[in-house]
Amino acid sequence: MAKKITEKFKMMIPAGSANPSPPVGPALGQRGVNIMEFCKAFNEKTKEMMGFKVPVQVTVYSDRSFTFETKQPPASELIMKAAGIKKGTDNPITTKVGTISQAKLDEIIERKIVDLNTDNKEMAAKIIAGTCRSMGVEITE
Repeated sequence: MAKKITEKFKMMIPAGSANPSPPVGPALGQRGVNIMEFCKAFNEKTKEMMGFKVPVQVTVYSDRSFTFETKQPPASELIMKAAGIKKGTDNPITTKVGTISQAKLDEIIERKIVDLNTDNKEMAAKIIAGTCRSMGVEITE
């Protein structure tokens, strides 16, 4: 018999550095999840993504056990790292803060396509290019 799901929730946690302090500890503790067990499993699974915040969806079951699914880092963080900028622009129409090559854009698309709501690479490219435009990052050939 399948376990009964009591709750599902999402968090953004820095990869490889989950610890019992806020916001991770309180979010898990109030739901009865073993905090240290989660932190060890999460850190082990995300150690190759260090430097990024990773979205994670946690499913808590009635017997206080849990499972979690990690996603790829947000497209904006991947773009900022590829363009070498700290943040996007406040006015993308007039102010451009960086550039990114088409090759780097293709790498980001390959990485993010599993989390996007399309399997078509052309549509995924449009989604990521739109994120670039809204951040003030130009795409060069």
